[in-house]
Amino acid sequence: MSIVATDFGIEEALKSLGVKELNAGTSTGSKWFSNGSEIESNSPVDGQLIAKVTSTTKEDYENVVKTAHAAFKEWRMLPAPKRGDIVRQFGDKLREFKEPLGKLVSYEMGKSYQEGLGEVQEMIDICDFALGLSRQLHGLTMHSERPLHRMYEQYHPLGIVGIISAFNFPVAVWSWNTALAWVCGDVCIWKPSEKTPLTGVACQNLIAEVLKENDMPEGISCLINGDYKVGELMTHDNRVPLISATGSIRMGKIVAQAVGARLGKSLLELGGNNAIIVTPEADLKMTIIGAVFGAVGTAGQRCTSTRRLIIHESIYDTVKKKLVDAYKQLRIGNPLDENNHVGPVIDKDAVKNYQNALNKVVEEGGNILVEGGVLEGEGYESGCYVKPAIAEAQNHFDIVQEETFAPILYLMKYSGDVVNALELQNGVKQGLSSAIMTTNLREAEQFLSHSGSDCGIANVNIGTSGAEIGGAFGGEKETGGGRESGSDAWKVYMRRQTNTINYSTELPLAQGIKFDL
Repeated sequence: MSIVATDFGIEEALKSLGVKELNAGTSTGSKWFSNGSEIESNSPVDGQLIAKVTSTTKEDYENVVKTAHAAFKEWRMLPAPKRGDIVRQFGDKLREFKEPLGKLVSYEMGKSYQEGLGEVQEMIDICDFALGLSRQLHGLTMHSERPLHRMYEQYHPLGIVGIISAFNFPVAVWSWNTALAWVCGDVCIWKPSEKTPLTGVACQNLIAEVLKENDMPEGISCLINGDYKVGELMTHDNRVPLISATGSIRMGKIVAQAVGARLGKSLLELGGNNAIIVTPEADLKMTIIGAVFGAVGTAGQRCTSTRRLIIHESIYDTVKKKLVDAYKQLRIGNPLDENNHVGPVIDKDAVKNYQNALNKVVEEGGNILVEGGVLEGEGYESGCYVKPAIAEAQNHFDIVQEETFAPILYLMKYSGDVVNALELQNGVKQGLSSAIMTTNLREAEQFLSHSGSDCGIANVNIGTSGAEIGGAFGGEKETGGGRESGSDAWKVYMRRQTNTINYSTELPLAQGIKFDL
């Protein structure tokens, strides 16, 4: 195993999480196997090879599905509060390993150590949420039009839930899905991003310990690894009734077509092109903090990252100057060093996309306010460190209409009232997160009204990034319409059944229909 960042305890973290130099990439719990080719995980922090994972073959996948299906038959019969208690134990295990797992997230993905710890905390939080949910899988009771009849609804587990996650939140998004699916009585097969496979290995090791301690069968938590072809095994599989996929819009459309063709269910959480509206009555100190973190946090690689800042013309120059000054204070470097604000982007392809976006915004008539560029020299050997950039642009620019997964912030003006700002904000094909900065109650309420933000998340006086697990997470339009995490998102992991019980001595039909023999 090649580890350079030894000063930050990475080697010790990997050992404690059971991550080895060469990991089998397929698991049904405590059993590991794989016959596929090797996948290298290279850290964007220093460019070093961390470890390798073997990919899942079609034969491996068949083994996983059969084991998962057998486990489902047993798992679904365990009372939901008992399932919730096992999820609680997983949360306790995450508390115990929060520091090493947070370091692995930071080192493999490139986000700051504080963000890595925060991601593990999200996992802990959703386990707590799921524990409470395990006693609240409520149905409804309805009054029947027929005498001496009772009607009610109840929910049953679906079966196998397939989870395809992205590199930017390599562990949290999996936990949002799996914690809820488990308490609902489902079993899960997870395909993490091939860019961050080691965090998947670590999480599987942790949940396998919990399941083994409770004498649970193999197959409740399964792991597969590989590229899109491995994901296709699940999306085309009738034995997997629900696919939850997080990633690009392009990927989501492919998944939706494949799952829809077999009339399966899909939960899609796709791209964002998120904006903050800044009105003349905004608190500018709060605005700058929210906008900068939203734009540069995770090196601009969150689906909720702030891409556009829509500023009223009367305060545009003031906000622009404050932003430029704030960007001068950013420290870019090893994300495990807590003195740094910004770490690397995930890989060289992400660097190219960043550079192409900056070139295109200039070609379309934009103006670069804060210069970008790739950092070189000591500490930047991986070639994945880029400067957060700011550009003045127009909302209709082709490059502004697309989501660039990089720390580029576009500034634009609006005039008149907040209705004009909302037209700009809503004038993109994505609809994930949005925010308004204002101390004006009328503006805030208009932003939240039926004619306001068209996004799945709409915030007032906080940024677009940093959602809590208590609320359902997801967006509209080409963001996919799916909802993960809190609120009543659990319902997508279950099938609804309407029940009618006749406890009379007659058989009356609905709608007064007569059928006498």
